[in-house]
Amino acid sequence: MLFSSITFLYYFLPVVLLLYAITPKALKNAVLLISSLVFYAWGEPIYIFLMAATIGIAYIMGLLIERFRGRLWSKVFLILSIISSLAGLIYFKYADFFIGNFNRITGLSAPLLKLALPIGISFYTFQVLSYTVDVYRGDAKAQKNPINLATYVALFPQLIAGPIVRYADIENQLTARTHSFEQIAYGIKRFIIGLAKKIILANALGELTEAFICSNDKSVLFFWLFALCYMLQIYFDFSGYSDMAIGLGSLFGFKFAENFHYPFISSSITEFWRRWHISLGTWFRDYVYIPLGGNRVKKLRWLFNIFVVWFLTGFWHGAEWNFVVWGLYFGVLLTTEKFFFLQHLKKHKVLSHIYVLFFVAISFVIFSANNLTEAVSYVGGMFGANARFVSKEWLFYLKNYGFTIVVAVISATPLFKTILKNLCASEKFSRVWNFVEIPLFIALLMIATAYLADGSFNPFLYFRF
Repeated sequence: MLFSSITFLYYFLPVVLLLYAITPKALKNAVLLISSLVFYAWGEPIYIFLMAATIGIAYIMGLLIERFRGRLWSKVFLILSIISSLAGLIYFKYADFFIGNFNRITGLSAPLLKLALPIGISFYTFQVLSYTVDVYRGDAKAQKNPINLATYVALFPQLIAGPIVRYADIENQLTARTHSFEQIAYGIKRFIIGLAKKIILANALGELTEAFICSNDKSVLFFWLFALCYMLQIYFDFSGYSDMAIGLGSLFGFKFAENFHYPFISSSITEFWRRWHISLGTWFRDYVYIPLGGNRVKKLRWLFNIFVVWFLTGFWHGAEWNFVVWGLYFGVLLTTEKFFFLQHLKKHKVLSHIYVLFFVAISFVIFSANNLTEAVSYVGGMFGANARFVSKEWLFYLKNYGFTIVVAVISATPLFKTILKNLCASEKFSRVWNFVEIPLFIALLMIATAYLADGSFNPFLYFRF
């Protein structure tokens, strides 16, 4: 089940909200857990047992890690919990990748397993890992109530597309969260904004990128149009899902951290990754980069730490070599910045923004490909390899999607938010805004609903995650 579906919006969510509202405080987590299991089982009932096993093992290991804290056994149980958590992810997500590469190297033809990837497994695996590691470090207490731990892992607002919510951040909220009309109002508005990002902008841009992929009339300008639209599509899709997750969390009393902060206004790749998929970046920083030594080591070891993190970041996104290249590509850009010209970028704002957008656009063309060969072909096409400069299709789609692209580009900056904030500083406009805000959000919801009811293009981009 997807947030951007009629079933979720008008059947599942209203029922869950009603049950949650009338349930006593002591049972609210049980309602959320049951609802989350139904949400997950809606499309993949068999994989609910995998999630349950992951939660059960994490629960037991957390108790044992805390029970033997300060002794060797605590580390042993931590290692066992890490291995058990990663085992399911590696098996379902990477088994065919390893078998395929083994076949290429050896010339053998070992059969692929062709396993369906459990949706959200990359996200909930990282959440389980953060729980057991935080307990080992003493940053969180082992959860004695299995329902509370299961609610944290399976919580449907952030289950299928993040953000990656760390246990230490919501440990207290699992048992002592508050609810208010202000939170509910904020949650509804934030959810509608995310839904509009996904349905109105991301899906429209997705239609253009799909048309490019299917086109036999690719040109240099069409490649660059594709790069721009795919970059914006994945931003509005991913940040839209994060907005919806944050909004839903607020409805149930949870405060999830922000996951995107206008990354395309960045003036360096370093800044871009402080603003893009923040929960993933901080997860790798705190659970991989710093434990490896971070930057408090010799230069060669520091470079090794950086490239390990970016190899894993790329590989986390998908079981193909183009994702690995995508991650290492950013590793090269980031280390080059740090060693040579990061300070210079701050002095040339316009050039630095162009630089960021140029290299980020190339990165997402690599990311969009189905394999490394296709990625190389696409990047080559951007620079004229086997492609003419202009084509009729490019002009056709530019004309038809030009308005959407302009709206998307502006919406990817804080311009609208800044204008509204400045206008609301006026008491007169503030009263007007208070009057029109609710009808505006209702209209936005109705427009998104109309797109869904029409059966419009509505892809799910996280099937490889």
